[in-house]
Amino acid sequence: MNETTNIQEVLKNFVYCEKVDLSNFMDRGQKTVIEEISLGSDKFPKYINEFWTSRQRAACSVHEISYRACFKAQLPRFFINKLTKEGETVYDPFSGRGTTIVEAALLNRNVISNDVNPLSGILTRPRIFVPEFESIKERLQRIPLDENCCGDTDLSMFYHPGTESEIVSLRNYLQNRKKDGEEDDTDRWIRMVATNRLTGHSSGFFSVYSLPPNQAVSQESQIKINIKRNQMPEYRDTRKLILKKTKSLLRTLTDKQLLHLETVRDNAKFLTEDARRTSEIKNGSVTLTVTSPPFLDIVQYSKDNWLRCWFNSLDTDEISKKITMAKTIDKWSDVMADVFRELFRITSDAGHVAFEVGEVRKGKMKLDEYVIPQGISAGFECEGVVINQQEFTKTSNIWGVNNLESGTNTNRIVLFRK
Repeated sequence: MNETTNIQEVLKNFVYCEKVDLSNFMDRGQKTVIEEISLGSDKFPKYINEFWTSRQRAACSVHEISYRACFKAQLPRFFINKLTKEGETVYDPFSGRGTTIVEAALLNRNVISNDVNPLSGILTRPRIFVPEFESIKERLQRIPLDENCCGDTDLSMFYHPGTESEIVSLRNYLQNRKKDGEEDDTDRWIRMVATNRLTGHSSGFFSVYSLPPNQAVSQESQIKINIKRNQMPEYRDTRKLILKKTKSLLRTLTDKQLLHLETVRDNAKFLTEDARRTSEIKNGSVTLTVTSPPFLDIVQYSKDNWLRCWFNSLDTDEISKKITMAKTIDKWSDVMADVFRELFRITSDAGHVAFEVGEVRKGKMKLDEYVIPQGISAGFECEGVVINQQEFTKTSNIWGVNNLESGTNTNRIVLFRK
């Protein structure tokens, strides 16, 4: 009996460790197109299809936290479902808003989140440790609001004086709770939602009309927007808006998903380390990494997040020094080489890395052609490049970004296996 069980276990593991075959994947009757990427004398398969949809309604509502240059939850879900089992560990060394981590937790995988920008943890952890709605509502009512509060920087171009006093009161409350070691999951949820509501382009945000909520423009730029639109900041009830956004985030979260989140909490890790040096992660402990690194100097993360950093008492200059914003492909590749060596250390045997990159420099530079050699040099085997076809979103049009010329053109994921 024991011998038979052992043989079955070996066979199960053997099948599980086979290479991923994407060639027969079909969606809406469209067969995967297979091409080749040639790098020197080596050739690697390139799989093209709509492997996942980018439609917002296809993802859980708890993902709806805005952050510049983030991918949809359907991307990590595709790889998590194909390459891991429940209880195994999923990692993201450049977590951003935490899409990979939250999706993995919803799917009952253990999670490790890492990002040198502490904003990432602020936006990610609360959606793993989700508090009860009533506790959020009660806590908001107990937070003292000082009508005479004002910011230590000029915020008049963004907020009505009454709104500003509420924001500063909330900031002071959260700052004191953290300093006194009393901050709990309810406080952290309120902090996350408030951080997400600081500026935006609708009445659901604290500010007057601004750019989409992926970034905050400078004070000078907001003044110009106000003049151009002939607008003045109107009063916004911050408590009401925090509760409204909370309901929206929780609206499709199922009991099963809540149970999964509760299951993975004890083992969840949230790090703020350099992705090249993550000593807190054990050798061979990660089954799958799904990530998207900073793309050269395309996105100015610290500049875009200055107001979020202010609200959370974070030093933007210190964060800027830590974030990898290499201006040349050679310097970027050198950093990624060190990242891959660290990923190889922490990845389990037969584990995978799904490394999302893009086309930059007006489509003339394809980062996958630079990533593949770095992954192979670290010890990984490259299983190919997955290209997901998709229509560009409404958000891209709001930004005025032509995706064929600026930023990323499409989802391009280099898939590695140890």
